[in-house]
Amino acid sequence: MSAKTPHTPATGGTPNGPVLAALDIGTNSFHLVVARMHPTGRFEVLSREKAMVRLGHGGGDMKRIEPDAIERGMVALDRMARIAAVHGAPLRAVATSAVREARNADEFIAAAARAGVQVEVISGVEEARLIHLGVLQAVPVYDRRIVLVDIGGGSTEVLLGHRGETRAARSFKLGAVRLTDRFFPDGVVTERAVRDCRAHIRSALATFEREARRLGFDIGVASSGTAEAVARVSAALDGREDLRTYNCFEFTRDDVDLVVESLLAAPTPDERRLVPGVEPDRADIIVAGALVLEGVIDALDIEDLIFSEFALREGVLLDTFERSRELTAEPGHHLRDVARAGVRHLADRCDDDPTHSAHVAALSLQLFDATASLHGLDLAARDYLEAAALLANVGLVISHSKHHVHSYYVIRNSDDLTGFTDNEIEIIALVARYHRKSSPKPSHDEFARLDSESQHTVRTLAGILRVAIGLDRSHDQRVRSVGAVRRGQALVIQVTPTTTATDLDLEFYSAGERSGLLAEVTGLTVEFARSH
Repeated sequence: MSAKTPHTPATGGTPNGPVLAALDIGTNSFHLVVARMHPTGRFEVLSREKAMVRLGHGGGDMKRIEPDAIERGMVALDRMARIAAVHGAPLRAVATSAVREARNADEFIAAAARAGVQVEVISGVEEARLIHLGVLQAVPVYDRRIVLVDIGGGSTEVLLGHRGETRAARSFKLGAVRLTDRFFPDGVVTERAVRDCRAHIRSALATFEREARRLGFDIGVASSGTAEAVARVSAALDGREDLRTYNCFEFTRDDVDLVVESLLAAPTPDERRLVPGVEPDRADIIVAGALVLEGVIDALDIEDLIFSEFALREGVLLDTFERSRELTAEPGHHLRDVARAGVRHLADRCDDDPTHSAHVAALSLQLFDATASLHGLDLAARDYLEAAALLANVGLVISHSKHHVHSYYVIRNSDDLTGFTDNEIEIIALVARYHRKSSPKPSHDEFARLDSESQHTVRTLAGILRVAIGLDRSHDQRVRSVGAVRRGQALVIQVTPTTTATDLDLEFYSAGERSGLLAEVTGLTVEFARSH
C-alpha cells in the first residue's frame, strides 16, 4: 500500500446479538460507542457520541479535576448514559490519565455514580492493551510486528505487539492537553517553548528506546485524535480532499515533519485554524500532540505509520464482549479475513439472492486469474473484484429500479467494510455500480474524481464482473467454471458447464451482450466457447 492511502473499520453484527456500550473517559474528550455484537467479535455500530470535555488540565501534573471540569463531565456522562439506555445497552465506562492521576478522582467517580455511571479507572498499560485490541480490528497488521502509538490528552501509550500479543507496553505522561498547559499556555507557541517541549519528550521516551529497538517492529500504528488530526493536515497539505474515513491512512516520517513545520509557522490558535486540515476545536492543542508524535517517531526510528480509527473505546467494547464468554471465534483475525466477513455480512443483510452473488464472485475471480497477463492488476484488485461481485445487488434493498446506482450508495456509506481504504471502498462501490447499464464515463462525477490508475482498475473489474454475471443469467449456477485464452485478436472465454447443464444459450447470449467493456479494456474481441 502506498503512502498516504486510507484502508474502513470492523463493524457488522446480527439482529439477534447483544447490544453493548463502551465509554472512553479521556483527558480531552469523552467517546461513546454503542454496538450490536456478533458471535465472531465483529459489531454493528448503532450510535457514536463525542464530547469535548477537557477534563484534565493545569500544568504538567494534572493532580486535580476542577469543579467546572467535573460539571462538564457530568453533563456529557448524562447524555451518553441516556443514549446507551435508549438502545438498552449495558454501559462500561473506563477512565484514563486525567482521572487516574487526580487526587480528587473519588469526587468525579462519586458524581458519575450519582448520574448512574460506574467508572472503571484503568492503568496506562491496561489502556495500551485495550487500544491494541481495538486497533487489530481496524488495520491490516495482525501478522506484523507493530509499534502502536496512542496520543491522548494526558498520556501517550506505546505498545509493541505481534499477533494479538503484547510484547512490551509503556504509558508516558505526554499528552496533548498536558503539554499544552505546561509549554504553550493558551496555545501560543514560541521557539523556546518548542525546544523545551521537545527536550521533555525526548527525556521521557529515553527509557523505552532500548527495549523497543531490541524487540524490533515492522510498522508503526497511530490511533486517537492527535494522530487523526496529523493525518488530516497531511492530506490537506498534499492537496487532497477531506476523506470520509482516515482509517488505515498511511503517512511517513517526512509527512509528520511537514505537518509540524506548518503548525509551528502558525504561532497562535487563530492562525493555526487557517492551516489546511486543522479542526477549530483542536487548534490550541495540536502542536503539543504533533510534537509528541514527532518525538516518538524520532526516538523509535519509525519510518511509516498507519492510522487506526479504532482505539480504546472499541477495545473496551470487544473486551467486554469477550468477558461475557460469548465470543467463539479465535481472538485474532487476519485483516483480509475480517474484511471478507464484513463484505459477506453486508451482502447477507441486503442481497435477496446471495447464492447467485457468491457464484458470480467465484466466476469473476476465475476470469480475473485467467486474464492476469492482459490486465496486469495486482492481488489487491482481486479483493476489490470479489467484494464488488458479492455486493453488486445490495442496492435491491432500496429498489429494483436503478439498483446498481443504489448499490453504490449502500456500499459507500456502509460501516461494514473493515480493512479497505477510503479509496478502495470507492473502487469497490463503483465496480458494483457499473455491473450493469452504463459503462464508466468521465461525466460521472464519482468516477471522474479517481486517478487514472484507479479508473483503469474500475473499468477492468467492471468488465470482468459484467461477463461473470451474464454467465449466471439463469441464477442456477449451470456454469461450473471459466477460463480464458488469447487467440490472435480474440479473447476466448472457455465455459465449463455442470454435469447436468445442457443448455447454455441464455448464458452465452447474456455474457456476450455484457462483454463490450471487457473488450474495450483488453483491446480484443470477446468470444465464448463451451469446454468439456
